[in-house]
Amino acid sequence: MTATPATAAPSPARRLVLARRIRWIVAATITYNVIEAVIAIGAGAIASSSALIGFGLDSIVEVLSAAAVAWQFAGPDPAKRERRALRLIAYSFFGLAAVVLFDSVRSLAGFAEAEHSTVGIALAAVSLAIMPALSWFERRTGRELGSASAVADSKQTLICSYLSAVLLVGLLLNSLLGWSWADPAAALVIAAFAVREGIEAWRGDVCCTPVSQLVAEDDDAACADGCAPDCDCCAR
Repeated sequence: MTATPATAAPSPARRLVLARRIRWIVAATITYNVIEAVIAIGAGAIASSSALIGFGLDSIVEVLSAAAVAWQFAGPDPAKRERRALRLIAYSFFGLAAVVLFDSVRSLAGFAEAEHSTVGIALAAVSLAIMPALSWFERRTGRELGSASAVADSKQTLICSYLSAVLLVGLLLNSLLGWSWADPAAALVIAAFAVREGIEAWRGDVCCTPVSQLVAEDDDAACADGCAPDCDCCAR
């Protein structure tokens, strides 16, 4: 198997541009998620929708993840804060999984039966359009910069888009067909995915390769070819 070549490091001037871009992406993500959380929790309370309330709480978790990257890139040397930022992102993934799991089990157990929510359906549709774009832009920028924390945060944003799809389908099925179990059942899959991504963020370096190679397009290939047999995957 041929090893994936490491991407050439960007120049200092380019790194400043990329770091500034990440700060703008993170600021936009935080702003949108705060608005999303307020609307979702409010609409969820009105409609007695545990899915909407859970989605709003997920937005808060997304803010925590983006804030970790914002904190990292606010310092003069973001690389020195990389490991702590990754740990904070991992915690946010685990928190997201716990929130979604709790909400799903609660809904499946019949403790809450949501009513129709036009606001919730509109919010889920808008989030489904916005979140994948933000995730792609941050992931692309993070890869070029060689920032594992930015890439990890982009995965958090992508999970938010998955939850938007789950929420939208669940609300539509509940409104049109009365299938109240559809949303929490699908959300359980998202919770499992969040745990997996949290573990990867916690490890930081999936294997003993430079961060620039870790965030290369073929992550699995880089891992397979770059790890030493006795490598401690959690070490830097």
